[in-house]
Amino acid sequence: MKVNTFTVVPCLPKPLEHLTDLAYNLRWCWNPGCLGLFQRLDQDLWQETHHNPVEMLGRIKQDRLEEVARDDGFIAHLEHAWSEFQAYMTGPNWFNQTYGGPQALTLGYFTFEFGIVESVPIYSGGLGVLSGDHLKAASDLGLPMIGVSLLYRQGYFRQYLNPDGWQQEVYPENNFYNLPVRVLNDEQGQPLKVQVDFPGRKVAVQLWKMEVGRSVVILLDANVPENSPEDREITAQLYGGDHELRIRQEILMGIGGVRALVAAGYRPDIFHMNEGHSAFQSLERARLFIKEYGVDFETALEASRANNVFTTHTPVPAGNDTFTPAAIDHYFRDYVRELGIDIDRLLALGRQNPDDRNEPFNMTVLALNMSSHANGVSELHGHVSRHMWQRVWPGLPESEIPISSITNGVHTRGWISQEMGNLYDRYLGPQWSTDPTDTGLWRRAESIPDSELWRTHERRRERLVAFSRRCLHDQLRHRGAPQSELAQAEEVLDPEALTIGFARRFALYKRGTLILRDAERLKKLMADKDRPVQFIIAGKAHPADTMAKEIIRELVHFMRDPAIRRRFVFIEDYDMNVARYLVQGVDVWLNTPRRPLEASGTSGMKAAANGALNFSILDGWWCEGYDPSLGWAIGQGEEYQDLNLQDSIESAAFYNLLEKEVIPEFYDRAADGIPRAWVRRMKSSIQNLCAQFSATRMVNDYIKGPYMGAASAGVKLTSDDLAGARELAEWKRKIRQHWGGVNLVDLKAPTEEEVFAGKPLPIEATIRLGEIKPDEVVVQVYHGELNNKREITDASEISLQYDRSDDGVHHFKGSLIASTSGRFGFAIRILPHHKNMASPFETKLIYWA
Repeated sequence: MKVNTFTVVPCLPKPLEHLTDLAYNLRWCWNPGCLGLFQRLDQDLWQETHHNPVEMLGRIKQDRLEEVARDDGFIAHLEHAWSEFQAYMTGPNWFNQTYGGPQALTLGYFTFEFGIVESVPIYSGGLGVLSGDHLKAASDLGLPMIGVSLLYRQGYFRQYLNPDGWQQEVYPENNFYNLPVRVLNDEQGQPLKVQVDFPGRKVAVQLWKMEVGRSVVILLDANVPENSPEDREITAQLYGGDHELRIRQEILMGIGGVRALVAAGYRPDIFHMNEGHSAFQSLERARLFIKEYGVDFETALEASRANNVFTTHTPVPAGNDTFTPAAIDHYFRDYVRELGIDIDRLLALGRQNPDDRNEPFNMTVLALNMSSHANGVSELHGHVSRHMWQRVWPGLPESEIPISSITNGVHTRGWISQEMGNLYDRYLGPQWSTDPTDTGLWRRAESIPDSELWRTHERRRERLVAFSRRCLHDQLRHRGAPQSELAQAEEVLDPEALTIGFARRFALYKRGTLILRDAERLKKLMADKDRPVQFIIAGKAHPADTMAKEIIRELVHFMRDPAIRRRFVFIEDYDMNVARYLVQGVDVWLNTPRRPLEASGTSGMKAAANGALNFSILDGWWCEGYDPSLGWAIGQGEEYQDLNLQDSIESAAFYNLLEKEVIPEFYDRAADGIPRAWVRRMKSSIQNLCAQFSATRMVNDYIKGPYMGAASAGVKLTSDDLAGARELAEWKRKIRQHWGGVNLVDLKAPTEEEVFAGKPLPIEATIRLGEIKPDEVVVQVYHGELNNKREITDASEISLQYDRSDDGVHHFKGSLIASTSGRFGFAIRILPHHKNMASPFETKLIYWA
């Protein structure tokens, strides 16, 4: 049976026409004026459509539209929102003013998920929400950014718990025509599609466009009639299926994503791979260089790598996607012919040891090898990543592994409550939302009267309690609970009690049950009639993670104790809407990861911006944010081999801090009922954390660092018919061929056992280079203090200067100055050097004398 299709669109009265344009640009989700406009249109339908203005406009009754079209107040509100939107989209912005216009740089940003707003459910958690905040901050700054991802028909699962507390999953279908996304059309007005080669077939992908302020997202959808039923499932679920589905999704996003950008007319200057899922895009870009310029793969690799930026988010090896050599051979057997290489060369790019034929193909390693800049997402995560991927650069000290760090941040305006935003407007000035990196503005938080800050926060806690009660009531009703239980849901939580929030993806390292280590001690604190403590918990476990599901079940069973059931609530189906209520309403944000397994974490940043205080293990971002004046640290950053001992020590530290510091400070009230010490701590948190951990600062760090560096490298290597890439590839071939001839012939340095601090230590190294020229290497003195194992620590390096050549050897001279006393050591090393290399360690060649 042939089905003829057509799309029904809302029939808006002429005065309301701009509502459609506002609805289809997701800037409304962080603009109070637009949000208020849609809520004003129909508050009940706004909630019913899960805050989706496109669906709401399609379902609202025509007589209601006619009514508001005659409402002068509503029309004035609409006209103000529209003029503000126009000014935002076309007016001056920071990036244009700083870098001379949008032509200076365009960013292509590949990520497996985008969490922009709860009504577009194509995200699962932290990675997606961070990607969404990156988009929003780039839009606010004016950085031209095109996101690339998959349009998941079912998204991530919806969660509910059965009567025993065991997580269940459902996968409702997304109706794309009721979402703020639009089909991209070609010049003939037909849906724009690209094809991606799979073994024995081609998979067609339809392209959709989502507007996020000034930013744009291109979304790929394989659910089209041309594809087989199996291939139409490639974009069905986020993080669903097995390894076979995962490699298909990553091929589709990486290779198909590049083809989508070309088809849609975008030519980014920088390609940012946010996690390793999209690393195949680097191969497709190399293929395009080969096709367009007729170069070999090594030249195309240099051209592709130059303007690739890679961010790793995963601090454990098991969290990085790997595929068997057989799987790579199956899916890339034909593709590598277009690259002009064999499958072994491709496999080597994804292995820490390229010569180990049994090592799986690792997407993170591919991304590292195909990028000119790589970074972790906090200072600690940078250290962890350098340690974890040290084998990719054999012979290189861990501290020099070329993985830097840019700490994550949050889109401040998008996460702050309306009430708190109004308070900031009055006392900080409206610029806090347009330039959240201005530390001077945040220092003005000291001028907020204690009473106003506290009352504002209390109103948000009351709203959180009311929201939690509604959620619990709906959860119980869904399970078929009796009327008596439904009535009890209306009495859970106390709007005036100390409220602690804990919400995140449930995984073993997050330690969701650490607070239950001494359950009786916790119950005693919660049941205290004079100084009660209450917890609101939320989060999902991956459908295949039964151990994480057991953690949720244990928490649910704990809360059934009649003595504390009013003080402990689990909110099902954690999403951005639940997160917003939590971070805007809790007094304390709790985080208990097993250090150092939290790459960054951003929920605590959102809570801090709303005046909540962080109470966390020193891991991820909290290592940089913590100060005793603005929150609490569980432990002092220790790491343990005995995990049971660690849990015992850190749970005891949690209870002690809660009993002796957190609870007393919250309930120590002045005569007017305000906890003065607590409010001082709130102000300190706002003053010291908001600017430092904003997404605007984060994107600015990317622009000033890897983005501009990658853009510059891209121009150098791809201009003039890829002249720079051709030269660099040929030079690397030569260096690799002759590197075996590099060695140290002689080293001249003072032989005395002791030298005076501050006195120059002259050093001369005589080296043999064979066919390599002296200006093609850098000779360094690697030096630092020695530990008890005679290992150099806190190392630095100085480059020796070329002096002369004679009899086939080359002399390099310099001097070393030790500025402090102690036991020091040095070593001589030689590295390849070329002006077009992004890193001196790019070739992975290093000679240690």
